Amino acid sequence: MYIHFIVNPISGNGKHNLTAHHFRNFFPADYRIEVGYTKHKSHATTLTEEAILAKPDCIVACGGDGTINEVASCLVNSNIKLGIIPVGSGNGLASHLAIPKSIDRALEVIKKGNVSFIDVGKVNEKYFFSNMGIGIDAMIIKQYERSGKRTLSAYVRAALASSFKFKPRRTILADGKKIWNSDPLMLFVSNSNEMGYNRSLTPKASLNDGQLDLFMVPELSFFEKLQLGYCVLANHVERFKKGTHMLVQNLHLEQPETIFMDIQIDGEFHNFKTNILHISILHKGLRVVTK
Repeated sequence: MYIHFIVNPISGNGKHNLTAHHFRNFFPADYRIEVGYTKHKSHATTLTEEAILAKPDCIVACGGDGTINEVASCLVNSNIKLGIIPVGSGNGLASHLAIPKSIDRALEVIKKGNVSFIDVGKVNEKYFFSNMGIGIDAMIIKQYERSGKRTLSAYVRAALASSFKFKPRRTILADGKKIWNSDPLMLFVSNSNEMGYNRSLTPKASLNDGQLDLFMVPELSFFEKLQLGYCVLANHVERFKKGTHMLVQNLHLEQPETIFMDIQIDGEFHNFKTNILHISILHKGLRVVTK
């Protein structure tokens, strides 16, 4: 059995101290264990592409949702299994998969090797495994990253700051059945039932139902924004009556009055050099080691 670990050394404020020595001590001597360490954003992608050439049985992403996204994106439609050691801050995908936060317990899951197939979301040429969003959601992640702190309080501060700054833009949407116009404060598309920090906008989402959960919120007054924030923090988003939930498999989205679009993908900020998004789902496109 050949397992290749890709470790983000600064995930979770760098407190995990994951080492090759720890991994090799944990697994029996007949396991081949290799370890790579990321040095910058997108480096996990490069390390995964290099590891694939050596044909491992499993590649394990050790980090948060951003690191997991980089590794998993290289394994879509592959026979190589994805393993997860959740040492990030939000850990939304790992939480949905019930992967323990304890490092050794998560390693036990990998040692047992049970495999599940999960769906994969796609926006233009980028994959997502937990969620993606535009509108205030993308601005919050942008502000959150700029803060340099990966904590729930930093996320809340970013959300409050964004509530004053963000201005909705006209958006044309089509799901294959109808076309409609909107000016969304938030447009959030989720594959999993958690977005991190044990919070959810789509609590009924499933990783293997072949559908994506769309949660859309129109422009709100400041008081309504506070109501939405409270519902999210209290994990009662279903009580926010101005939010719209629907299931989609394909969604075409265009913002004709802009050129570029800010977007968050699995908790990481991106700026797309286009004003058109094609969002779709690949049913059971990824093999994941789970409990």
